[in-house]
Amino acid sequence: MPLGRSRSRRSSSSSSYASTITTIAFIAVCVIGVWMLASNSIVPPQTTARTAEVTAITTTVDDTDVATTNEAQNNEPSNKKDQPAFEDNPGDLPADAIKSDDLKTISEQTNNDKQDSGKQGSVVEENPQGLKGKESGEEQEKQKESQIQVSEESTLTRNQQADQTDKEISESDQESHQTRNESNENREQNTTSANGENSQEYQNQKQNEDQQQEQQENADTGKNSQDSQNRELNADQQQQQQKETESSENNQQFQNTKSYEEQQQRQRQEDAGIHTTSRESPNEISEEDQKERMKQQQEQKLDSTSSDETQQQHKYEDVTVPVIKQNEDKNSEKATENIKTPAENQQIQQESQVENNSIPEKKQDTTMEDNSIDANPAGESSFPGGGTTGIRKESKESKKSWSTQAAESEIQKERRKEESDRKESIFGYAWPLCNVTAGPDYIPCLDNEKAIKQLRTTRHFEHRERHCPEEGPTCLVPLPEGYKRPITWPGSRDKIWYHNVPHTKLAEVKGHQNWVKVTGELLTFPGGGTQFIHGALHYIEFLQQTVPNIEWGKHTRVILDVGCGVASFGGYLFEKDVLTMSFAPKDEHEAQVQFALERGIPAISAVMGSQRLPFPSMVFDLIHCARCRVPWHADGGMLLLELNRVLRPGGYFVWSATPVYQKLEEDVEIWKAMSALTVSMCWELVTIKKDKLNSVSAAIYRKPASNDCYNQRKKNVPPVCKSDDDPSAAWYVPLQACMHEVPVDYNERGSRWPENWPFRLQTPPYWLNSSQMGIYGKPAPQDFATDYEHWKHVVRESYMKGLGISWSNVRNIMDMRAVYGGFAAALMDLKVWVLNVVNVDSPDTLPIIYERGLFGIYHDWCESFSTYPRTYDLLHADHLFSKLKKRCNLAPAMAEVDRIVRPGGKLIVRDESSAIGEVENLLKSLRWEVHLTFSKDQEGLLSAQKGDWRPQIIAASS
Repeated sequence: MPLGRSRSRRSSSSSSYASTITTIAFIAVCVIGVWMLASNSIVPPQTTARTAEVTAITTTVDDTDVATTNEAQNNEPSNKKDQPAFEDNPGDLPADAIKSDDLKTISEQTNNDKQDSGKQGSVVEENPQGLKGKESGEEQEKQKESQIQVSEESTLTRNQQADQTDKEISESDQESHQTRNESNENREQNTTSANGENSQEYQNQKQNEDQQQEQQENADTGKNSQDSQNRELNADQQQQQQKETESSENNQQFQNTKSYEEQQQRQRQEDAGIHTTSRESPNEISEEDQKERMKQQQEQKLDSTSSDETQQQHKYEDVTVPVIKQNEDKNSEKATENIKTPAENQQIQQESQVENNSIPEKKQDTTMEDNSIDANPAGESSFPGGGTTGIRKESKESKKSWSTQAAESEIQKERRKEESDRKESIFGYAWPLCNVTAGPDYIPCLDNEKAIKQLRTTRHFEHRERHCPEEGPTCLVPLPEGYKRPITWPGSRDKIWYHNVPHTKLAEVKGHQNWVKVTGELLTFPGGGTQFIHGALHYIEFLQQTVPNIEWGKHTRVILDVGCGVASFGGYLFEKDVLTMSFAPKDEHEAQVQFALERGIPAISAVMGSQRLPFPSMVFDLIHCARCRVPWHADGGMLLLELNRVLRPGGYFVWSATPVYQKLEEDVEIWKAMSALTVSMCWELVTIKKDKLNSVSAAIYRKPASNDCYNQRKKNVPPVCKSDDDPSAAWYVPLQACMHEVPVDYNERGSRWPENWPFRLQTPPYWLNSSQMGIYGKPAPQDFATDYEHWKHVVRESYMKGLGISWSNVRNIMDMRAVYGGFAAALMDLKVWVLNVVNVDSPDTLPIIYERGLFGIYHDWCESFSTYPRTYDLLHADHLFSKLKKRCNLAPAMAEVDRIVRPGGKLIVRDESSAIGEVENLLKSLRWEVHLTFSKDQEGLLSAQKGDWRPQIIAASS
């Protein structure tokens, strides 16, 4: 037919971008018109095989892109332009895909585009020689895949469309005839002016119909036109499949079509419709997706501009625009097979910025405001509140100068557990309630019933000593029914809530001695004891008067109270600036230590049994026993010799018990045995004095400050300990009935009494040698002073300001990993007390802590601590967990933290960032409220608060 020849001639002359646009445009219009006429019995069916084949190749992609592009423009009213509408392409075209109506220079552009066709990457070259050549198997397979993709997309789209109205069909037919005739005439004359006239006529028609269609039938027309396109698409595909082996031009076109379809499919999967949008209803497309698509369209426009500025400046209104876009897309895809486009890179950068900006927002859930971070006047790395990072690096060389408690205790019981190699997420850990007989009073290392049943003997109170489970429990201790937040100090010294420690046995058996009484919902403490019924304060004054050299709060600062009961003695000594380490076993005097801690008085659960107490040698200024029920004279005086080990040379032992003043046969026998023992130990009986108010007497002994007496003894009983017996080894070390010699070297620890309180707090111990390297790498005395200044700054600038802690509600504090006791020293102006814990695998600095007038204890945090549940207001852990996780699992350690801390209590952790993260996850799984996390230079700070949550699941019976 003439139409086929015309298209063949035009194809042979199209070797540029503009000529290809014109050719494909008019061919597509003609095909559409012919098909319309054939479907309405107006024009006979098209019979030209070669022409239908080439036309199908072009319009297959053209029509699909037209429909999808129209819907994208419907979603962007701001980009609309007045354009002529064809019966198969209602709606608006993308602004960046429209050419100018000024076509006076088409011929010149055609010649110029022949040279620039490789650069523009948007020209589809056709074979003018009758479409000859053979296709390879690979090319045929690509063609089939492209056809399948186009067919599937057409089928989905056709199911959503309605039939076209008769009026629109008629208008389409008229336009098709007119367009076809004009196309043939323009092709034969080959003049650019004719093309310009056709384009102008189309523009006028488009403007008129746009005004009507946008108001009335925009959506319906889009659906009907798509239906027409898809039916034509199926017909063209059948023709193309019959003659695909005859045309090398079709092979190239299908390769481009496949590339285009792959790009469109990928864009639909990414919901990033730059040129096309999926056939979704406006209700199904979220507002966020629409914004994203609009943004990507704008980015693609910028990309198109860089490749062809002329195309953006001119608007060419023709139905062939989708083919232009197809050619741009396929060449763009080729150029971006290995790299991303600028638009994609910009999108990735924006997404990355959004993700980065979201990180601080998430962090704000668990961090304080940045306003809490003040400047550090020292110029060091700042932590919240202006404190420095505060996590001082311990010198590796200092380890050579310091022994550890684990090394000192050669026969320490091995309870180490290899760290698990599993790195599982702890967050969301299932914590059951402990199913134990002790219930809310569970102390794992003292309530290990299985281990206690296996003991061969209990003669030396072995059943009251520590017997820790091989693996620390990961269950949580329940709260007593009716538990309330504790009464604050100093009110707590005299009364506590009954439901917090719901035990009345002591009130029944010791109420007449003014230990404790039940008063409504409160337990009250009159301040009495077995030996001081009329109050501890009077008793304290009585002892001072008996031995004036005691000098409470000056010469005597740190004391040990054995068999403390409810610790009223130590509680009232706070008024004298005396720090008392009170201890008693967990025995038939139920919860006596728990009463003490609930009142805000320092105490631990321990017993004078078969092992050494967990304290260094020669650290207590005075030891007190008021009716403590300890058989001091038994087993060669082994228990009294243990007191001799921990008592400072020149220190006092106050024994207020019935053998001192009663004449019962048993008491007389004990007194004789005790007198002989103390003489053999070279203890001086200073005085025996009676307290008339309480009708009791006290015997006060003094430990020798030299070895003269030891050397003058006629009998070496009890013997002097061997020289290789370390008196400071105290972790699971069995007792021995021997005495350690008194240090005599002037610069040796124990040879001199410390300075009076409070000067001893900030004065480096006299026995710290400048030649000895300190923990942090400086000479030991300088290291001590620097540590003290450091913690004063941290407490003042960070802990008091930046952590949001109400210090008036804080009384009982534990420093879980103390070094020199600087943290406790920095808190001395507050009405608090701090128990310093020196880990058995850390340098043994506990004697330094005692020397400066503070107190503490040895412990291994791979095991449970010897205290009742809910007994501390605040735990402080400096570089503890990063070291602990190298030896044991952190989960049992965090369960122990949860057990010790009161509801509403706090935890402050300063550690490596990795350890901070693990601790934070564990705390969140325990339902703690993480108030602050801060990290800088691989060091971090965490502050958290325990709530009232307890799990409902109960663990299996242990």
